[in-house]
Amino acid sequence: MTDIYRVDVEITAPVYDTEVTSRVADAVANIFPNADLEEEFGEIRGEAHAMDHFSELLHRQEILDTARGEFFANREGDTFSFALKKQAAFEDRVNFSVGDPAELGEIAVRVRVEAPTLEEYVDHVAPPTEDGRPIED
Repeated sequence: MTDIYRVDVEITAPVYDTEVTSRVADAVANIFPNADLEEEFGEIRGEAHAMDHFSELLHRQEILDTARGEFFANREGDTFSFALKKQAAFEDRVNFSVGDPAELGEIAVRVRVEAPTLEEYVDHVAPPTEDGRPIED
């Protein structure tokens, strides 16, 4: 049986005067290709209902533990949030922005999980690992 996930992913990224709006939109789309993006003055906003491509990138880059740490560290109820560096996203890479804000700004992501549970969804996106490999059920 395939699990059904009900999630709302909100994505926002500032567009600075020195940036080209379409390039910021491309950076967001590289990480979240299924997001519905809208350009607003000085900002790209997006909404998605899945993080499958994002999960594939986490697996490919072998940063599942880092992702899990970010998700659980920034959890509030049924929601978790994180920030990504725009420059890395433009290059099809996930790079979490921690500490000082990135020079070019960040892509802010907020994920609200309706079903099943936040923990189960995090396990789906970034499964627990052992010796750097995902643990199979």
